[in-house]
Amino acid sequence: MKIAIPTEQGGLCPHFGHCQAFAIYTVEDSKIVKEETVDPPAHEPGSHPAFLHKLGCNVVIAGGMGVKAQELMNANGIKVIVGAPILPLRELVESYIQGKLESGENRCDH
Repeated sequence: MKIAIPTEQGGLCPHFGHCQAFAIYTVEDSKIVKEETVDPPAHEPGSHPAFLHKLGCNVVIAGGMGVKAQELMNANGIKVIVGAPILPLRELVESYIQGKLESGENRCDH
């Protein structure tokens, strides 16, 4: 499984489409086995969901994400968690792996 988190200044970015980078965590047997940071493509409608799908991501943990982006993620087989709390990135991933991370209030209004 690959989990993507949109980041800004090394932490969770509150708006998915405006992130500076994506932290990508590869998980095997409920353990993080690889961490990497990748630059996103230019922000255009549909660009980020297609990019993450191409990278093989199965899950996105975000602070906020527009409805259209969520629909595109779902169409690409990517599960979306929105409204994630401001925590260290690794802690967010570990919470998700343990089944403790659920969607909260979406911090995006479009």
